[in-house]
Amino acid sequence: MLDFSAWDEEVGVNQALRNAMMAAGLQQLDLAARLAVDPKTVERWLAGRVPHPSNRAAVAKLLNRDEGELWPQAGVTDRRARLGDEVRTVYPHRWAVPREVWLRHFDRARDEISILVYSGLFLAEDGGLVRLLDDKARSGVIVRILLGNPDSPEVVQRGNDEGVGESMASRIRNALTLLRPLAGSSGVQIRLHDTVLYNSLYRSDDELFVNPHIYGIAAPSAPVLHLRRVVDAAMVLTYLESFERVWSAARSF
Repeated sequence: MLDFSAWDEEVGVNQALRNAMMAAGLQQLDLAARLAVDPKTVERWLAGRVPHPSNRAAVAKLLNRDEGELWPQAGVTDRRARLGDEVRTVYPHRWAVPREVWLRHFDRARDEISILVYSGLFLAEDGGLVRLLDDKARSGVIVRILLGNPDSPEVVQRGNDEGVGESMASRIRNALTLLRPLAGSSGVQIRLHDTVLYNSLYRSDDELFVNPHIYGIAAPSAPVLHLRRVVDAAMVLTYLESFERVWSAARSF
């Protein structure tokens, strides 16, 4: 399991910043005093550390230079920082995600839970988790579940790709049987889709678990990415858009 908690960008001596300070007649202590930062912070900037956006803007204004001139790599750094914010955890396999993590994930939901899978049988077989989804729906959380149409050629193909053949359709029918009581709960919608899925998605408000589908590998053995929706980051939004497209084309169960 990998934890993406921070990014630290070092790129070598920032000669452009050093030259701009010299041209402005400012020493390291002068710049630190003007910006109300520790002199060691300026020292790190000169050594190649990319400042936070607010400090970059302040330095550029003080030195009358363009940010891109002083930190041409800043755009890459910002994108990496947003990626670090968006990717919370990576699990090597779906089976490596503890049950408690799944329960906590869905229990956090206050507005919406959305699930896009072929069968999701591992969830449907968990009576405690199904009760949690029912409780969430009764408390006002919108619960939307998309399962594969067991009679569709897409499900047949996925079964062949995983090497499980017709058992893929059987898993979906089992999941539908187990989820049938949930389908009668107010606030829960279950639909069947005829889509070629490249990922299974498990949304709880702004948190998202993504289980990529890998040819020849069963979903439990594929990785899981725990993502968090943040401002100015598009990865989660891309997956949510995909969910909405499948949902709009699916039929009610």
